[in-house]
Amino acid sequence: MKASALDRTAKICLAFAGAEIVRMGDHAKFLVRKKVFAYFLENHHGDGITSVCVKALPGDNARLIASDPIRFYLPAYIGPRGWVALRLDTGRVDWSEVRELVAGSYLLTAPESLAAGVALQFGELAVGKKRRPDNA
Repeated sequence: MKASALDRTAKICLAFAGAEIVRMGDHAKFLVRKKVFAYFLENHHGDGITSVCVKALPGDNARLIASDPIRFYLPAYIGPRGWVALRLDTGRVDWSEVRELVAGSYLLTAPESLAAGVALQFGELAVGKKRRPDNA
């Protein structure tokens, strides 16, 4: 049986140290130390879209959307606060891209003690990346 988009997203998100999932019907949020680093949305408020939403560095969400507005969009409510959504329903999904986006979001959210291990795995993501302060 083929894994659902939620199952595949959960597998990626839960691979990070300290990650937890909270399922909310067809949606899910992924947390590290009670802070959300990713959302899985399925038909959120009847929009018909399946997506994963992640935190991005300032300006990266706008750049991603401008580069491919079919696949990326500004999610309601959280988009203006630096989040971006990647559609999972517009054709073949590049799950390594999903993992890279989730890893970047995790690095922006997780405490230094947990993020260090991920930064070693994704050295190219962490180079020059400014982490948000813990109170963000």
